[in-house]
Amino acid sequence: MERNISLAAILDEIKTVISDVDERKLTDCVNIFDKEKRIFIDGEGRSGLMGKAFAMRLMHIGYNSYVIGETITPSVKEGDIYISISGSGETSFVVQNAEKAKKIGCQLIGVTSKESSTLASISNFLVIVPGTTKGDSGESRKSIQLLSTLFDQSVHIVLDYICLLISKKDNVSNDMAIKKHSNME
Repeated sequence: MERNISLAAILDEIKTVISDVDERKLTDCVNIFDKEKRIFIDGEGRSGLMGKAFAMRLMHIGYNSYVIGETITPSVKEGDIYISISGSGETSFVVQNAEKAKKIGCQLIGVTSKESSTLASISNFLVIVPGTTKGDSGESRKSIQLLSTLFDQSVHIVLDYICLLISKKDNVSNDMAIKKHSNME
């Protein structure tokens, strides 16, 4: 049976996924953020793009954040925070990098839709965003949208929520964040 394709249907999908995210786990993650620590974000494809948006917002609220694979990203070191994003939790480079980061001594935050994934099993902190991913089919495919779109949309909202929680914890106002935003107008 074909489901209705509409903006309202997409919003309903996102609301369903977001309502299944455990906000206590997000609070646990927020508690490890410290401006003295560097933050590294890793993800492939669109998940990587959501990670880049997260890194940018973290910078706006005063954190040293880096995206894995960028030319200006320094080496990861013990004590850093390492955030890996993979809908399936099995993306090979993301999982390999996460394993290396954990071995170095980073705090590993895994963001995935699959609680039984490799990424989930190695993470110190786990954020489950149960959106449909490209590998889901049949009964497990709960989206009218293509590939991992629902996961990516929902991850973007969850990561922005984490930034909002961090900004409140650190007493960073919108006016303060604007000062970190580009002023080359």
